[in-house]
Order: sequence, then C-alpha cells, then structure tokens
Amino acid sequence: MSLVNKIQGTRSTTTIDDFKSVIGRRSGLSPTNRFAIFMNPPSQTLLNLDLQNPSTNLKSQNFGPGKFSNEPRDISILCESCSLPGRQIQTLDKQHLNYRQSIKNPQGYFNEDVNFVFHLTNDYHMKKLFDRWLDLIVNPETYQVGYKKEYVTDVTIQQLNQQNVPVYGVKLKNAFPVTVNTIELNNASAETQKLNVTLTYEDYETEGSIASSIGRNNKNVIGGETPHEKNMKKIASLQANNRLI
Repeated sequence: MSLVNKIQGTRSTTTIDDFKSVIGRRSGLSPTNRFAIFMNPPSQTLLNLDLQNPSTNLKSQNFGPGKFSNEPRDISILCESCSLPGRQIQTLDKQHLNYRQSIKNPQGYFNEDVNFVFHLTNDYHMKKLFDRWLDLIVNPETYQVGYKKEYVTDVTIQQLNQQNVPVYGVKLKNAFPVTVNTIELNNASAETQKLNVTLTYEDYETEGSIASSIGRNNKNVIGGETPHEKNMKKIASLQANNRLI
C-alpha cells in the first residue's frame, strides 16, 4: 500500500453520530447556568450598621433580628453570573541560535481578574456590602490602606453538572474587590438593577469534583436546585408581589 493510500485510509469524516457519541460518552454538554459560588467576605462587611435601613424595614413590617447581620449564603443566591478565571503565560522573545528567528521563552504567568454580576434588592444589600469592603481596603477618610489579612478572603467557583454535582472548581486565594461599577438609573426602563463587581486575587488553584464537593458544604446544591435556579424563583416571586418595582 502506498503512503498516499495509507494517509487516505486513516482519514475519517466526522458525522453527527460521532459528535453525539462523544457528547454522550462525556455526560453531555456543560450548561452555563449550573454553577455555585462560595464567598465569605470580611466579617465587618456583614454587619448591618445602617440605622436607616432597619427603620425602613420596620415601617414595611419587614423587620427582625436577622436584619442586623447578613448571611454569606445570600451572596451566592443573588449572583446572576460570574466567570472562571483565565491565565496567560508571560514570554520573553529570544534570538534562536543568535542568528535565526526569535522564539518565545516562558517567564511566568499572570491571572485575569474575575467579574461578578449581582442582583440588587430594595435594601441595596450587595451594594452596601461591597462599599464596606472597599472601605476596609482603603479608608476613604484617612486614605490609609488596611491590613491585608482583614480584607482578603478565598472565593470558590464551581461548575455543576445536570445533577448539580461539582465537576470542576476554582479557588481564588486571597481575593478582594478592585472595581465596583456604576449603577445606571433610567426612567425609561422597568428592568431590575444589577451590580457589576471585579475581584482580583493572589493566585488560583483548580479543584477536582471530589475535592470541590468535600471542600464546601453543598447540601443546598447537590441533588437540589442550584443557587442560580433558587435566585430566579426568588426574583420571580418578588416581582409577582411588586416588591422589586
């Protein structure tokens, strides 16, 4: 058999059945709306020290002891979207053999910041939380930078499968917010408000499905609804009761 015939014999035309076979063998395609985040911000940011907010809740008969503190779990529920971090290898051009074309030599890497989008409730919980967090990083009155251990935290982002079991996880080590974007107000729109936040971090490490499941308490995720699905139901319920309008 000639070399040409051997090459032609190894060629195969990919069909839709081949594609379906690969997808079925690998448990289906990964959905974008199956995810969970675990963010435990500094304890100072979870205290509700706004005296005006409890008085407002008292007038609306929406008041209780829990209004003076906030649950970190709310952050996961109110998160509409986020991204898994990217990483880029830094290179330095070097002349190959001192006379040929230059080649790239790896010198290190840098990680991309991660963006989060949160739903804003009528008490502006997420906005106030990140405002307090930013104040811990740089005091707006004295311009002093806070101690790092007081404003950093680890953040875990998990990709879930159709059974809500983590298949991939990323832990952002020593993360903190660097950007809290502006909030647009518009009389011509009836849409609910959202808050865009960018977090930076020292480094990240990947977690497999087992480590990611064990490392976090997933009793509210595995075998049930994802935080995103619970969030959508909660938002729909509030809209139905005219509490988000």
